[in-house]
Amino acid sequence: MAAEQNPSDTDSQFYLPADTFFPRHADIGLTYDDVTLATLYSDILPRDAVLDTSLAEGLDLHLPIVSADMDTVTEHRMAIAMALNGGLGLIHYNMTEKQQLKEVSRVKNHVHGLIQEPITVTPDLSVGDVLEIIEDRRYTFSTFPVVDGNGRLSGLLSGSVVKPRYADRHVAEAAIPRDKVHTIKQKDLDPDPIKVADRFFTDHPGINKLLVMDDDDRLHGLFTLSDLERITQEASAQFKPARDGLFQLLCGAAISATRTKSGDLDRDRIVNHVGALVDRGVDVAAVSTAHGHSAGVGDTVRLIRDAFPALPIIAGNVTSGAGVEYLAAAGANSIKIGQGPGSICTTRVVAGVGIPQLTALYTAAQSARSKGVTLLADGGITKSGDIVKALTLADGIICGGLLAGCQESPGDIVEISGKRYKQYRGMGSLAAMKAGSAARYGHSNKDTTRKATAEGVEALKEVSGSVDQTVQQLAGGIQSGMGYLGATNLEALRSQARYIRLSPAGLHESKPHDVIEVKATQA
Repeated sequence: MAAEQNPSDTDSQFYLPADTFFPRHADIGLTYDDVTLATLYSDILPRDAVLDTSLAEGLDLHLPIVSADMDTVTEHRMAIAMALNGGLGLIHYNMTEKQQLKEVSRVKNHVHGLIQEPITVTPDLSVGDVLEIIEDRRYTFSTFPVVDGNGRLSGLLSGSVVKPRYADRHVAEAAIPRDKVHTIKQKDLDPDPIKVADRFFTDHPGINKLLVMDDDDRLHGLFTLSDLERITQEASAQFKPARDGLFQLLCGAAISATRTKSGDLDRDRIVNHVGALVDRGVDVAAVSTAHGHSAGVGDTVRLIRDAFPALPIIAGNVTSGAGVEYLAAAGANSIKIGQGPGSICTTRVVAGVGIPQLTALYTAAQSARSKGVTLLADGGITKSGDIVKALTLADGIICGGLLAGCQESPGDIVEISGKRYKQYRGMGSLAAMKAGSAARYGHSNKDTTRKATAEGVEALKEVSGSVDQTVQQLAGGIQSGMGYLGATNLEALRSQARYIRLSPAGLHESKPHDVIEVKATQA
């Protein structure tokens, strides 16, 4: 069907490949809403489009989406959810080094099917108290292990009694007693926890919870039948979890270019911390700053590369081919592209710098090709169609705002006029810099607000569903776009993309218009 892919002479004049389109518009910075993609002949169904991408050797994803290393976006819950959906999470560094190590360990030690640190209740609560907890925290489950003040298991509160009619009853009397709860010792799970748990559920029809205990009868984890059944379907799933060679979930961690009191790069501290992360199994280190084309970032990347030759490194952020070449020469494998496009970023307003994303991605891509590095489009993405456009030039994208409202994000929840929101802030906001991100913007953590000018804002995102739901919507949109271009994979998407400028009227035409919407779309 090769003939069908050849555009007509007229098409060739209007719908241009990247290497023709962007140089022709070199006098203007273009971003996602300035451009649309032309459709091509297709003989594939969107569901058959493959979203696999490789950011570096050993860093292979089944979904080209990375959750941002922001303190209101990615900690262990988000990183686990992203990896289970085939993507990657970058644990932020606005925490102590010890805490970051713990966050990485939680991801790497996560056994699909074993719920670590399950939510528990105490015997002194009433069923009504539990109902309020479920409502306040929006839990989607109602069965809870019951532990005493010493952390030892005392029973299991079944969802069958967590109902308003039993609200006045104490958990102690409503729960299944300890001696009737099905448990297993942690040591008895070796060498294959999933196989052991699967055999238990097969041998005990009607039982759907298995509690894992340590030698002191303290709760270590929880298996559910529904999770185990999902595991059995993983092999045939379209989007497989992103795993390393040991079948552990992939996890990344952001690294700060830490400096000594004298202002010099704190080489020993950086190497020691990265070494500790590597010992915990981290799969990639991300050296993230607002200005990646700088001596401090280059020195940090070189330092990590020299100390850990095999460790994949993500570095940024830059918006130029020269920036890409600089970080590639320093030893980075994947380069973050974007300065100021994020919804909570004010760098372009405050500092007067930054390049619209598509233009930045194109110029960066020219150098990336010659240097053998990959690109991550970071910021400015508000919908799945933006991701499709970004992937015509990049190998993956980084999401912040699209994930900040998810249940798995660490942002604090507030309620305003009956609606629930999660805190979302830029890493250049004053609050984030005070918490530790000042180095990202060239300031010391001890700088006063007079010295440390904010390049981000604090905001709210309406609480949304799970990462699973959000990512599935995004993935479906990406596949739909690939289907329109007849692209079976991301490489084909990049080679087959044809662009045309949008006028303001064309952009208006592209969205729902002249109607009263009765239901918001999620794509």
